[in-house]
Amino acid sequence: MNRYLFSLVVPPIAVCRYACAGCCAAPITVFWLAGLGSMLYGYLGGPLGLVGISWYTMGLGAVLWAIASVWAMITVHNARADMCESKTDTLCRKVTPSLDESDPLDEVTKFQ
Repeated sequence: MNRYLFSLVVPPIAVCRYACAGCCAAPITVFWLAGLGSMLYGYLGGPLGLVGISWYTMGLGAVLWAIASVWAMITVHNARADMCESKTDTLCRKVTPSLDESDPLDEVTKFQ
């Protein structure tokens, strides 16, 4: 599936799959779930308890979904230049111990 089409349909999963998940997957998920919930709530009548569909609530859900999708598309587009892709980044880089460092668990077993 195309990255941008995937960003339209399920933005949080697109960010986790094609970009660094720690960048902004959580806020995108909040916007997307709020959009889904608002659209479902609007379909059921909305805050006024209408007999039909509450179009204002449906519109709010569509706007929240659009915000999440655009945010995910920008994140996926900039994933190559993102700091999580960089080799010099200290946030996403694994820290390997030096050869002269001892294992902390070995230190604990020595004192028992």
